[in-house]
Amino acid sequence: MRMYDIIAKKRDRQKLSPEEIGFFINGYVSGQIPDYQASAFLMAAFINGLDKDETVWLTKAMAASGETADLSSLGVVADKHSTGGVADTTTLIVVPLVCACGLKVAKMSGRGLGHTGGTLDKLESIPGMTVSLDLDAFLTQVKNVGAAVMGQTMRLCPADKMLYALRDVTATVESIPLIASSIMSKKLAAGSSVIVLDVKTGSGAFMSKPDDAMALAEAMVDIGRMAGRKTAAVVTDMSQPLGMAVGNSLEVIEAIDVLSGKSGGDLLTVSLALASRMLLLADAVPDEPSAEEMLLDALHTGRALQKLGDIIAAQGGDRRVTSDTSLMPRARIISKLYARGDGVLSSTDCKRLGEAAGLLGAGRITKDDVIDPAVGFIMKKRIGDAVKKGDVLCEIHANDENQLADASLIIEQSIAISDDAQPPRLIYSVI
Repeated sequence: MRMYDIIAKKRDRQKLSPEEIGFFINGYVSGQIPDYQASAFLMAAFINGLDKDETVWLTKAMAASGETADLSSLGVVADKHSTGGVADTTTLIVVPLVCACGLKVAKMSGRGLGHTGGTLDKLESIPGMTVSLDLDAFLTQVKNVGAAVMGQTMRLCPADKMLYALRDVTATVESIPLIASSIMSKKLAAGSSVIVLDVKTGSGAFMSKPDDAMALAEAMVDIGRMAGRKTAAVVTDMSQPLGMAVGNSLEVIEAIDVLSGKSGGDLLTVSLALASRMLLLADAVPDEPSAEEMLLDALHTGRALQKLGDIIAAQGGDRRVTSDTSLMPRARIISKLYARGDGVLSSTDCKRLGEAAGLLGAGRITKDDVIDPAVGFIMKKRIGDAVKKGDVLCEIHANDENQLADASLIIEQSIAISDDAQPPRLIYSVI
């Protein structure tokens, strides 16, 4: 069997066998198949697609490419994952929320990909915090603290770690089969019995059209159920940043503000929807109203914020940030973008806003780029909000004047103001 023939077969729109897909994954992980052939395969799969069988076979091969976590001794363990967006900080809210309700969470997250932020990058902006846990430490923390968030190690699902980085720089991110197999291989390898997926749609999502997002959600739920996991997906809006803050340190601060009861909005609404689904799938509550009541109690009593502090401390971070966010990294320059006229904020190019954050240094253009945790911006208006000339639309945090100028121009071009507009639909469907 030759990788050349497998690439040619997919290039010519022929169906691959499970053996051929397994050969590709095993060969790439072992180093026998080079990056340039893997890139060619990814592009062929991106252009010509993978059918349902091929997607399942790819997912299973990726999940089996390394060790898998055995969480059976911990009872019911939940996991959640987002397909990626801008200001999508739900993990930092959902994980401590459901953990404070008694549900264990084992979360394996990724780095920033394309224009979207990564949970690991956000957590690493917390002074001292590490996401580089080995599998034994990960399991021990889930058992003792109730939750852990780690990066992918080469022991657990190495195929996805390698392909994830390659897709980021070869323009092969926005593919339903590749996204589904990437996400679900991690979920299967991580061993959780309950999986909740947040599938984004809109200008800032990889699946910009709702129908595509629905298809991705259904594909991932099918994979999870076929693997014997309780799986659900919530399709949510990403036509504007989910939270108000964009950038690693800024997003952590916003998550702390939500858990402290200082802010809410769409970020809290989506977080509660995801957390409710996790509790329901875990049979921790009888119905959705009971789930929301339990979650709001954990929020309002401060137990969720306390749990976030426990998770931070267990992973070497300074838990004092949960009560004093001034300890988080701060940018040297703060600039404001003002409205040039009256009207209503009618739309945002959310993807371009994510790219602006990347220009400031909050994201990666290549897989080897170093992130600046302090930079980003805070939106001051949302779609449907009234705007008057001179109102602050955005507060930009930067450490470089040239980067600030470039990002400011993109942010201004990404915000549209017209005579009238309605807020977008936030939750499209639950699958």
